[in-house]
Amino acid sequence: MILEQIYTGCLAQGAYYLASNGEAAIIDPLREIQPYLDRATKDGVKIKYIFETHFHADFVSGHVDLAKATGATIVFGPTTMNVGFDAHIATDGEVFTIGDIKLKVIHTPGHTMESSCYLLTDDKGKDSAIFTGDTLFIGDVGRPDLAQKVIADLTQDKLARHLYHSLRDKLMPLADDIIVYPAHGAGSACGKNMSKETSDTLGNQKKVNYALQEMSEDEFVEKVLDGLMPPPGYFPQNVLMNIQGYDPIQKVISNGMTALTPEEFEARANETGAVILDTRAAQDFAQGFVPNSINIGIDGNFAVWVGTLVPDIKQEILLVTDEGREEEVVTRLARVGYDHALGHLQGGFNSWKNSGKEIDTIQSISVDEFADIQAKDASLNILDVRKASENFSERIEGSVNATLDYINESMKLVDKNKTYYVHCAGGYRSMVFASILKARGYDNLIDIAGGFNAIKASGKFKTTDYVCPSTML
Repeated sequence: MILEQIYTGCLAQGAYYLASNGEAAIIDPLREIQPYLDRATKDGVKIKYIFETHFHADFVSGHVDLAKATGATIVFGPTTMNVGFDAHIATDGEVFTIGDIKLKVIHTPGHTMESSCYLLTDDKGKDSAIFTGDTLFIGDVGRPDLAQKVIADLTQDKLARHLYHSLRDKLMPLADDIIVYPAHGAGSACGKNMSKETSDTLGNQKKVNYALQEMSEDEFVEKVLDGLMPPPGYFPQNVLMNIQGYDPIQKVISNGMTALTPEEFEARANETGAVILDTRAAQDFAQGFVPNSINIGIDGNFAVWVGTLVPDIKQEILLVTDEGREEEVVTRLARVGYDHALGHLQGGFNSWKNSGKEIDTIQSISVDEFADIQAKDASLNILDVRKASENFSERIEGSVNATLDYINESMKLVDKNKTYYVHCAGGYRSMVFASILKARGYDNLIDIAGGFNAIKASGKFKTTDYVCPSTML
């Protein structure tokens, strides 16, 4: 028997490859399916099943393309949804055989109504692992508010109560030595307190996972719903793609790989109203970019920020990338349903610059330069674009929290006629923020390179953390 976790860090997502005696199964595959096909060929096995733990919200699964390429059967847990492709809708307790191993469906509604886990009985007849999707994470459980947008009469309270019983009635009675393999780890927006670990024993989770401790149903609901932030806007749209189907990824990549000269790129931008997305590193972008571009670097939490800041997955996009990374960018956009990349700037930004066309810049200064400026003027306007929780924990005294997550609201805090110094934690989000406002006519934002991490390390600034008021004691 072969069991392999295929973890994709940028999505904090775990897919799984199982193989036994000439047959294989894939659990929660990503949209680009070639690695699964290559692995099956290498092992000399036929992919028999594609198991989905639920209709994913944070990425587009590869189930449709993989089924077409292999003839494998797509399996979902119990659901009343009408899917737009051939699939087997399993019953609770149904068992599937892959070579000498078996997978048993355990219906665990709560994250979504169709959410199901798959219990692995290995080739020795032992229940050895469980693939929990977004029902049970390491250190957390799936958020119960996402399916509200798919089924009208559901509420997060109802889903949380389903989850309480799924965990206690279906999962916690299982043996402590079973290995838990979830669909996500730290960094995913599908939970709020996930561990960086990507597997653990069920017994240890019973000891350390807050959601598995002894408590009433009402206490569980309160704990699970506490502190949930609104999910990225693309989540409901990804759910629908996973239910209804989608264009083959190779078609999407082919469109995005269209190379455009500077003249063609400019004309396409003017004709379509496409978003110009520059995926280079923040400091490279600051030194020069195509006017009206927004910067979301490929080497950060790219998919999440695209999904947060470009809420319509049907938005047409023109790309500026580092040379040689065009296909990577198009693929990572397609993973989260952004299928309308019209092409990329041939030769990258240098070709635009060498053509003599207009360029724009954003001023970025070091922490030492910022310290010198502040020493002369203590009344500087400082924008902290980190999440509210980060700012709440510690911040520069006198700074204003204008979170990138809610940029349309944050813009209301900015006066076009004033100069602002902008920082995040490390310099990634502040450049995203500055680029978006620059494209909207805000010309007086200055980026602080290195962000709050560098600010604090310098020891040159007075910071403050939250002090609990006496009225809250």
